[in-house]
Amino acid sequence: MTLGDSKIDGEKAPAELEPAVDGRHAVFGSDFTPEAQAVRLRADQSIAVERAPVLPAAGPSPIECTVLSISTCWNSSRHTDGEIMCRELLDMGFDRIELGHGIRLSLMDGILKMFDAGKVRFSSLHNFCPLPIEILRASPDCYKFSSPEARERDRALKHSFQTIDFAARLGAEFVVLHLGRTPIGDYTEKLLRLTEVGLGTSRGFVKEKLECIRKRKEQAPAYLQRARECLARIAEHAEKKGVKLGVESRHSFEEIPSEREMIEVLNEFNVPHVGYWHDFGHVQVKHNLGFLDHIEWMQTISPRLIGCHLHDTKWPGHDHMAPFTGDVEYEKLLAFLPKDTLFVFEMSPRRTREEIMESRDKWIAKFGA
Repeated sequence: MTLGDSKIDGEKAPAELEPAVDGRHAVFGSDFTPEAQAVRLRADQSIAVERAPVLPAAGPSPIECTVLSISTCWNSSRHTDGEIMCRELLDMGFDRIELGHGIRLSLMDGILKMFDAGKVRFSSLHNFCPLPIEILRASPDCYKFSSPEARERDRALKHSFQTIDFAARLGAEFVVLHLGRTPIGDYTEKLLRLTEVGLGTSRGFVKEKLECIRKRKEQAPAYLQRARECLARIAEHAEKKGVKLGVESRHSFEEIPSEREMIEVLNEFNVPHVGYWHDFGHVQVKHNLGFLDHIEWMQTISPRLIGCHLHDTKWPGHDHMAPFTGDVEYEKLLAFLPKDTLFVFEMSPRRTREEIMESRDKWIAKFGA
């Protein structure tokens, strides 16, 4: 495939593309200049980057059967008994469960009881699972691998090792990770608010977006390096335990890794037990804000994809919706995915049981299970 004038085939691109920013979308390989403000900038944070041989562009293929699971992020906060929590999800027709990042220690006995009785299968765990005892609610970023504080990184490592151990105990194949963030402020939310009130092509939007890209470029390297050093230790532990790590795509541009950084990380950890975890809703938000093109990114990254969080997004940034209720173009995106990809329904607790089951039935009718 081509993206603008640069081939993405494992060879060095002749020149890095420069997207023109129209306030909302990055127009790759285009001469477009908005009337309000002519802006040309390096595509440092876009998906138009050099591709290494480890990430060849994938071609479309017929949609094969999919594997469905559901995350406890939908119902863990409502339960005090892990067995009842699991049974609720199984009763909805799911035969696999992901233990999310809201699993408190008080839920553990019931979870183990169900598993030891052979009544439940766990597809995956989301770091940190179980929650650190001092953390009272779901908080996957309570300790960050990117933190300048060694004590915080040590806590993140300790609880990641425990999550991997727990995954091995439960026969779960995957652990999903967040790697951290750059402390530049919450630009993504500012951009979403501007877009929601019809200012997505305004000078103010462009100014905020450019400032976000500039600040992130300046500050990200040190935070990313700390995260990579932590990931090396986690990956070593995961390999010993026979667990695969999924580095998750992030919702906010401030978070680590960006798409360019994701490729760098996967090239560095080019091993079978470290891969990419695609979050449909998160990537769609970035697509809506013009940081990337969802389909082109999926085509590029799919050779390293090992699993997905499945939820939809209503324009521009309302995610964790039930599939088929938002803007995600599943048919086009799934054409690039490996056969038997794991899809985990990751629903907001605000979604109703009926919404989720209706969405699940539509998914099975379209793509199998």
